[in-house]
Amino acid sequence: MASRKINPEQFKSYPPEARSLAIAHIALLEQLPETFALLLLREIIAYDWKFPVEREDLTAQLAYLDSLSADERQEVLGGFLRLRLSTELEHFDGVSAPVRYSELLTAHLWATHQIDAFRTAALDYSHRFDSIKTPHALPVPRLGIVIVGQGAATSRYPLFRRLRPHGVRFTRITPGDGVRMVAEVVAARAAAHPVPYGHWYIDGGPEWSVSCRELTAISYSSLEPVRAAILKKMEKVIQSGTGGPEQLRTLLAQLHPEDVGLRGAGSEVALNHFQVSVLAEGSGTQIFSTTFVQWAAREALRRAQPVTLVVRYAPRQRQRAMNELIESPERAPTLDPEGSLVDADMGAYLTWLNQQRLPGAEQASFLVWWEDQAEALAIGPAFPRGTESNSVFDMRQLVSQIV
Repeated sequence: MASRKINPEQFKSYPPEARSLAIAHIALLEQLPETFALLLLREIIAYDWKFPVEREDLTAQLAYLDSLSADERQEVLGGFLRLRLSTELEHFDGVSAPVRYSELLTAHLWATHQIDAFRTAALDYSHRFDSIKTPHALPVPRLGIVIVGQGAATSRYPLFRRLRPHGVRFTRITPGDGVRMVAEVVAARAAAHPVPYGHWYIDGGPEWSVSCRELTAISYSSLEPVRAAILKKMEKVIQSGTGGPEQLRTLLAQLHPEDVGLRGAGSEVALNHFQVSVLAEGSGTQIFSTTFVQWAAREALRRAQPVTLVVRYAPRQRQRAMNELIESPERAPTLDPEGSLVDADMGAYLTWLNQQRLPGAEQASFLVWWEDQAEALAIGPAFPRGTESNSVFDMRQLVSQIV
C-alpha cells in the first residue's frame, strides 16, 4: 500500500526543524509504502533533538530514497508493502502522531505473527542503505574507557575473562589517583579534537571534578530529581488499576524533558532528550545505577557515535521487590559493591562490543580498569591479543599509550 496524500497541516505539532524537513519531503513520503513512511516520520519528528551523526544519517536516507526510481523503491521496500494492516491502523492519522502509530503497529505485528516479516524488511532496507553510505570521517581513532569496581576491594569473580582473548591484561597497575589521571588525559584529548557530542563521560555516581566544555557529561546522581519524577509517574499508572504495560509504555515514550523538570536551550536540548530517553526506555535505568550506565553507554555509542567514551560504574543498590523500588525510591539504599563489580564487568564487555560495531573499529582502542586496584586490560592496535603484562604503570602512563 502506498502512502496516502499528506497535508502540510498534519505536521503542525512537529518541532520547527522537523516540520520544515517533513514538508520539504512530502512528495517523497507520498511515494513510499505507508508503514515505512510513517516509521520514517517517527525519526523526522525527533530531528530537532537528534545528535549531529543522527541528523546526517537521516538526511542521507532521505536523499538515498529520493534518488531511487519507482521500480528500485519497489525492490528495496517490497517487504513493507506485503505487510497486512488492521482497519484501525489504516485509518489512524500516523502522520500527525508517528510515535503512537509505531506503538500500535508493533502490537499489531506481534498479534498477527508478522514481526519476523517486518524485521526482514527492515534489515533488507538497512543493508541496502549501509552499502551506499559514506562512513563519517573521524578526527582521531575511537577510544573507550570503562572504570569498574568502585568500592570493591576484593572479588573472587574472574574479571575481564570475556575480553582477555582480545588484548593485554595488566596486573601491576599503580592506582594512585587513577581516576583523576584518566580525567585529565581524556579532557586534554577532547580539547585537542573538539567535536560536537564527540567526547562523552558517563558516571554511575557523582561526576568527577575535572571540567571540560568539549566533554558531554551525564551522571546518575545529577539525574536524581528526574528519576524520582519518572518513578512517580510510573507509580501513578500502576496504582490506578486501569493502566497495564502498554499504557505505561505509551506514557514513557511520550515524556519530554520539561515533563520531568529538565530545561535548557541550545546544545542542552539534545542532551536532555537523550537523558530522558535513557531513563524512560531502559528497563531498570531509573533504579539501578549500573543499568543506567550500561544503557547510557550503549545509546551514546549507537546514536552519537563518539570518538571518546569514558564510563565509570558506581555501586548500585541491592535488589528489592520492584513495587517497593517504585513506591519508595527515597528510601536509603543498601549498596552492593561486589555485585556491582560483576554487573560492570559484563557492562564493559558489552560496551566494547558496541564500540566494535562502529566505523573505524579496526583502529579503535579500549581500556577497562578495576578502580583503585592493580588490574586492567587494554585492547587496540598497539596491544597483542591474549597476553599478560607484569610491567608497572600508573593510569596516566597506561592511558597515554592508547590515546
